[in-house]
Amino acid sequence: MADHSTPETSSPEASSPETPSSETSSRRASSRETSPKVASPREAGSESASPRDDVSQAPSPKGVFSRRRLLGTAGATGLALGAAGGAAGYAAAPSAEKATPLTSLGADAVMFHGKHQPGITTALQARGHLVAFDLAAGAGRKEAAALLRRWSATARRLMAGEAAAQDDTDVARDAGPSSLTVTFGFGHSFFARTGLEKQRPVSLDPLPDFSSDHLDKARSNGDLWVQIGANDSLVAFHALRAIQKDAGSAARVRWQMNGFNRSPGATAQPMTARNLMGQIDGTRNPKPTDSDFDKQIFVPASGSADPAWMANGSYAVVRRIRMLLDDWEKLSVKAQEDVIGRKKSSGAPLSGGTETTAMNLDKTDADGNLVVPINAHARITRPDQNGGAAMLRRPFSFHDGIDTDGVPDAGLLFVCWQADPLRGFVPVQRKLDRGDALSTFIRHESSGLFAVPGGAAEGEYVGQRLLEG
Repeated sequence: MADHSTPETSSPEASSPETPSSETSSRRASSRETSPKVASPREAGSESASPRDDVSQAPSPKGVFSRRRLLGTAGATGLALGAAGGAAGYAAAPSAEKATPLTSLGADAVMFHGKHQPGITTALQARGHLVAFDLAAGAGRKEAAALLRRWSATARRLMAGEAAAQDDTDVARDAGPSSLTVTFGFGHSFFARTGLEKQRPVSLDPLPDFSSDHLDKARSNGDLWVQIGANDSLVAFHALRAIQKDAGSAARVRWQMNGFNRSPGATAQPMTARNLMGQIDGTRNPKPTDSDFDKQIFVPASGSADPAWMANGSYAVVRRIRMLLDDWEKLSVKAQEDVIGRKKSSGAPLSGGTETTAMNLDKTDADGNLVVPINAHARITRPDQNGGAAMLRRPFSFHDGIDTDGVPDAGLLFVCWQADPLRGFVPVQRKLDRGDALSTFIRHESSGLFAVPGGAAEGEYVGQRLLEG
C-alpha cells in the first residue's frame, strides 16, 4: 500500500484519457433530455449501429423501450439501457412521459479499442471483479487465441452498452455502460502452456519472496487474468458472468475476488479515495500529465528489452492485502497518523500543509523528534526514497464477511501498474519489508504478476500480436 494516490473517483462530469470528454458527455446528456425515446444498443439488440450512433440518433417513432431508472444516494434518476439477446427489441413503455433521461453515471462509456487497454488510466470505478483463469488440460495456443478473440468481442460489446452476442443473461438489461472496462493479462505459466516460452518477457519473472507474505497459492497467479470495473454492480457482474461463460471448455476459473470503491458523486467534489482504515489512500500517484508518465507506466513501443508484442502494454501486480482492522481501530487517531505519516482527516503530511504539499522529511518537533516518523508508511514509499521507483496504484477495497471469531475479512485488492515491476513494485515492497510501521496491521494473502499487452486496434483482439505473431 504505497503512498501513491489512486486515480480519483471523479464526479460524473469528470473525464479521463479513456472516457468521453465533459463536452461530449454534456452533449449526450442534453440529447437524452430532449430525446427521451432513444433506444440503447442493448435495448434494440443492434449489431450494426455504433454506440455513438445509438446515443445521438433521433427519437424512435414507435416510442420508448421499457422504463429506465437509476437510483443513487443523491436521488439521481435516469434512463437505464438494457441487455437483450439476438435482435429482438424490448416491449415499449406505455408513454414517453414515464421515461427518465439517463444520468451521466450510467451513460459514461469507455472505448475498448485504443493504444492502451482500458482500466489502467480510467478513473476509479465503484465496483470491480478480479478473476484468474487456467487453461484447460490440452488447451494450447490455438484455443487461447480463440478465447481471447471471444473475450475481446464480448468486452467491446458490453463496454459500448450492447448485449452479449449470444445467450445474454439480461443482468444489465436496465443499465447503460456505466464506465465498464475489461482488461486482459497473461501470467508466467501461460507461455509454457501455449508453447510461447521464447515470447515470455523477462519482466514477468516471478516476484521474489517477501517476509510479510502469507500467500495462498490457490488464490495466486494464473495463466490468464481479467480485471472488470464499472460504476454499477449489476453491469460489473454481467461482464464477469459473460467472460466466465465465454471461457467455455478452454479455461477454468482459478480464483476470483470482488471489490468496491466510493461511488462517483458521493462526495461534494472529486477527491482521493479512502481505504477501509479510513485513511486517504496515497497522494503521490503518477499522473498522465507528468512528463515521464508513459515511461514509468507503459512499455515503450520501441527500444525496449521486452518482446515487441508488449509495446504500449504494462505489468500489473495484484495482491490481496487483508487489513487487521480490529487491531488498527484500537489505535488513537494520532497513533494511526504516525503509522501512515499523514493526517487522517485531510491526507496532509504531518510536516504541515495540505494533501498535495511536499512532505518535509527533516522537520522535527520541539523535542527534536522527526515529525514524520522514520518508519512511517508515507516516508518509506516515496519514490525519491526508492531510487525513483514509481507505479500507478488502482485498487479496490474488499469485504468478504466476518470470520467465526468476529474478525472482518476485509482489506485492499491492491493493483498497481508499471513498465517494469523490477523497477516499480519490487524495490518499494522490499523496503517496506525492512520496517514499515503499517506492516503490523496488514497481511499479504495472495499475489500475482501479469503482462498486460497494449490495446487492440480496430479489427484486432487483445494479445493477437503474441498469439498470431
